[in-house]
Amino acid sequence: MMTEITNLSTDLIELILSLLPIPILIRASTVCKLWHSIISSSSFSTLSNHLNQPWFFLHGIHNISSKNNQSFAFDPASNTWFLLPTPQHQHQHQHQYQSNTSFIGTNSFFFITAPNFLYTPILHPSWHPTPPLHFPRINPLLGVFHDAKDHTFSHPKFIVVGGVKFIGNLVDIEDRLDVEIYDPLLGSWDLGPPLPPDFRSGNSSSSLSSALFREKFYVFGIYSCFVSSFDLHKRVWSEVHTLRPHHGIVFSFLVACKEMLVLAGVCNFPHGSSSFVLWKVDERTMGFSQIAVMPHDLLCSLFDGDEDDKFASLKCVGLGDLIYVFNEDYHRMYPACVCEIDGESGRCVWRRVPQLPSLMNRFHKVVSFCSTVSLHSILGERQPCGLQY
Repeated sequence: MMTEITNLSTDLIELILSLLPIPILIRASTVCKLWHSIISSSSFSTLSNHLNQPWFFLHGIHNISSKNNQSFAFDPASNTWFLLPTPQHQHQHQHQYQSNTSFIGTNSFFFITAPNFLYTPILHPSWHPTPPLHFPRINPLLGVFHDAKDHTFSHPKFIVVGGVKFIGNLVDIEDRLDVEIYDPLLGSWDLGPPLPPDFRSGNSSSSLSSALFREKFYVFGIYSCFVSSFDLHKRVWSEVHTLRPHHGIVFSFLVACKEMLVLAGVCNFPHGSSSFVLWKVDERTMGFSQIAVMPHDLLCSLFDGDEDDKFASLKCVGLGDLIYVFNEDYHRMYPACVCEIDGESGRCVWRRVPQLPSLMNRFHKVVSFCSTVSLHSILGERQPCGLQY
């Protein structure tokens, strides 16, 4: 005996819909008022379980016209790229938005750091100014964190580390800039000690990577392999260590996964081959152990040929149980792959990421990061964000 879906209880319909991937949910929300109200409710977001995996965000910047800037997000659960709404900046922010050295993205937000500091949620773009930084800067590291008392995660704090001092369109590469932390409830920036002097030769995001892990902000030298952590409560830096698991490391990135810190990088071996390797890092001792090597055919798929500097355009970001590796060279259309780490068994599974949508513009720079995504922020009743796929 068959039953029409309209005869099912609302609870059962909600359960069925919660099993659908996001692209189908977007279409399902337009079927009827009942389905729309179910999918756009805040309770549905907690029932659905397919948003446990963080998304991979890629924002392309065009130097000549910001109208050609585009933002994309990859949902690993549905294996789908989405085109995001472009941040609608106010006229007075037009010029500084075009500056690719002051534009940063991380953990659900886009930022402009100079000459004024602005931020906007990614899925619902609307620029918000803060009071000026004590030291306006370009190419800093930036993190988003919450106090333990902020149970609703509604008052994010921002930490700005390093970068190059920006004064009247001029830069000062010599200054070691203080850490600055923004508290939205106080509406002010607090100062902390600058990066340790070991990082003096390279204190911008072009030579550093960062990871927020267990209430510490880690800074790692992509080429120097120096690492230090900033305690977000005590506001002090740890001793500087050298994190170099193999003498053949060309460059590497530090990534905060769900249960561990992971070092990911390119390593040259004596017999002439190169591999992309993942190491688990002990946060207490800074010891390490190898956990995965990218399959050779997957690594080769990220490049066209055998140029000596082909690895220079590789970038790596991650969060949760996922680590993304991609080529930021436009001529290869930003090919990417992802490694999923099983937190219990430690087993690592690699796979290719689909190509970006064909409607992509040409970019002079790309900004990449990972972030968790709330289903309610995508399909919420008040502000559907208008994802395209």
